[in-house]
Amino acid sequence: MGDILDFLREEGVSENLIRGAEDFRARYPVSDEYRDRIPDPQYYYYGKETWEMALAVLLAGRNLLLAGPKATGKNVLCENLAAVFGQPVWNVSFHINMDASYLIGTDTFDGTKVTFRPGPIYLCADRGGFGVLDEINMAKNESLAVLHSALDFRRAIDVPGYDLIRVKPQTRFIGTMNYGYAGTRELNEALSSRFAILSVPEISETDLDRLIRRSFPDINPKICTQFVKLFMELMRKTEKAEISDRALDLRGLLDALSLIREGLTAGQALRMCIVDKTFDAYEQSLIMDVVKARIPAELDGTIVFG
Repeated sequence: MGDILDFLREEGVSENLIRGAEDFRARYPVSDEYRDRIPDPQYYYYGKETWEMALAVLLAGRNLLLAGPKATGKNVLCENLAAVFGQPVWNVSFHINMDASYLIGTDTFDGTKVTFRPGPIYLCADRGGFGVLDEINMAKNESLAVLHSALDFRRAIDVPGYDLIRVKPQTRFIGTMNYGYAGTRELNEALSSRFAILSVPEISETDLDRLIRRSFPDINPKICTQFVKLFMELMRKTEKAEISDRALDLRGLLDALSLIREGLTAGQALRMCIVDKTFDAYEQSLIMDVVKARIPAELDGTIVFG
């Protein structure tokens, strides 16, 4: 897809911010050992203002929290940001049973002796890179406490029984959180104060059209428009609480197009990637009615593409 910095210039993102990212890359080169952790994005995030705010936060040396509803592209933006800065990514997907030892590391027996096995937060701090803290509002207090000193001005992690780990200057932490997911909760003040918080807006109709066309350059323009309108209609029905947000899946829409390219009909692909994301039969019928009104079930790759 080319260099992501070229994409930012096409989007009209501030040249000063882009040059800042280029300087960051030059100042903090990545060793060969971790180069395979630098993302090569399949999709790009669209939204000039969001890009500029996120880049400014990271260039200022701050940590970033991306907040917003489902299907706004938060994880895509995380991956894109790491690619822009040319940094390896250490992913943490929080869940209610995650404890501090997973994040920092724990003693383990290697067959001959007990050694310390570092966790992703330790590695991100010690090796440098971007730590992506996915669904951070699902974490327990014990896990969050581990992050406090790493995220604030101290930029250090005190590992009991081991050394004090100084967070590398190129290390940044990017958190994501969805509203209203089961198991989530409000972030406490101590943690939220350690982030600059960016509310990620829902994707616009124009940007979704551009995303699909860039991802599938040979798509039939008229059919692309129908896929865009299908997604926007599902979004409106979700906002009105006519259906749940399970079917509002941007990745699912793109996956459906990929399956159509591989030989499935539009009906088959959309059922697998959109309709059946919900397990309620009545809701499935409502979503299927929306799909049928926009996309004929018999459409195949010879019509959708080329």
